[in-house]
Amino acid sequence: MDSVKKRVAFKTLGCRLNQYETDALVSDFDKAGYEVVDFKEQADVVVVNTCTVTNQSDQKSRNTISQAARNNQGSVVVVTGCMANNYKETLEGEEKITYVVENNRKGSILNLVNGHFGGELMHPEKLHADVFQFHAVDKSLHTRSAIKIQDGCDNFCTFCIIPSVRGRAVSRPLPQIIENVKDTLANGFKELVITGVNIGRYEWEDKRFEDVLEAILNVEGDFRVRISSLEPDGFSDDFVKLFENPKLVPHLHLCLQSGSDRVLLRMRRMYDLARFEHVVKLFRSHYPDFNFTTDMIVGFPDESEEEFQQSVDSVNNFGFGHVHTFKYSVRRGTRAERMENHIPEKVKNERSARLREASEDSREKFLQSFVGKTQTVLIEGIDGRNVANGYGEHYVPVRFKAKGLEKNTFHKVKLLKVEGRGEDARVIGELVE
Repeated sequence: MDSVKKRVAFKTLGCRLNQYETDALVSDFDKAGYEVVDFKEQADVVVVNTCTVTNQSDQKSRNTISQAARNNQGSVVVVTGCMANNYKETLEGEEKITYVVENNRKGSILNLVNGHFGGELMHPEKLHADVFQFHAVDKSLHTRSAIKIQDGCDNFCTFCIIPSVRGRAVSRPLPQIIENVKDTLANGFKELVITGVNIGRYEWEDKRFEDVLEAILNVEGDFRVRISSLEPDGFSDDFVKLFENPKLVPHLHLCLQSGSDRVLLRMRRMYDLARFEHVVKLFRSHYPDFNFTTDMIVGFPDESEEEFQQSVDSVNNFGFGHVHTFKYSVRRGTRAERMENHIPEKVKNERSARLREASEDSREKFLQSFVGKTQTVLIEGIDGRNVANGYGEHYVPVRFKAKGLEKNTFHKVKLLKVEGRGEDARVIGELVE
């Protein structure tokens, strides 16, 4: 490294797994002596961690790559993430991009950049390949830190390209996971998010997902654990017992995708609506205010008005705290691409708007149910007016006056009223302790 620090900027698109991997890279570059700067600032190196799950994701990734190259002419532009796998040859042919690094070599980007500045030019395909080579996050772009336990997927849902760009399912050895947890806690993080592509399919020796979670909860320390995303078939009924541990927050992002069994079958999902309903009822019989958030796809090929209405009905029936709504997007090489009766974009837009309206109503009802109750909020930020923002254990977004308090600390907050709607909805509270 030169005596003058090289400046590096990062931009992440897509899932929590991408966010974690970027944070790990941020930590690596910081420890190596680089100055980490905001993406909007001038930098010697720009790393764009892309997403390719939908056409919209592709477009956002392309726009971000163009912005990085335009604002940092002559700098090293590294493109990685799922788009780097999906459109590798195309991206390698673009002059504005210096290196294209696939997901399994993402953890070696620091070595690639160091070699570039040291005159040891290396082809990305020569980099060490290991999806679990990321170190514990230290310097982070976020308050909470993810713990990666798994990567890849073997489900091959008919709409999904993830097995092609992330590879087949592979699980991280449990001892490495626990070491990563301890290192992350030692770096000061108070909330851990268990993440992967399909964490319910974790399998290492005789250990399964629930065994991993129990082992993490048994690590000593003042912290709490959140689960990033889970399939309804990825655990047994005994899973609910783990939530008796106060470290495990009462919130699951449980993927539904459609409220119609016929659509779920065409999607090749591994569960039906009855299984999803069983899980929701099981958890809420133990914890009545348990928060379920979910993903929903509208406009899947041959989706009838009746099938779409079943999705709307499911949002109303399950009382989700939040719904990520996606319009079906054709992914090259998937079985859904070859299905008949693709839904016109105009119809998808109309259905998306209707489902979002139902989702926002559901979110507002859920947040209103917490007015008068108390949440333990982890402060994620404090603005210039001494107003803190963060999330309670039920993943309720909270704002409250916090003069004299610090970021990354837990506080009891009584919830007073809901402000805003949809993505912008927050609960205003007052500090209890």
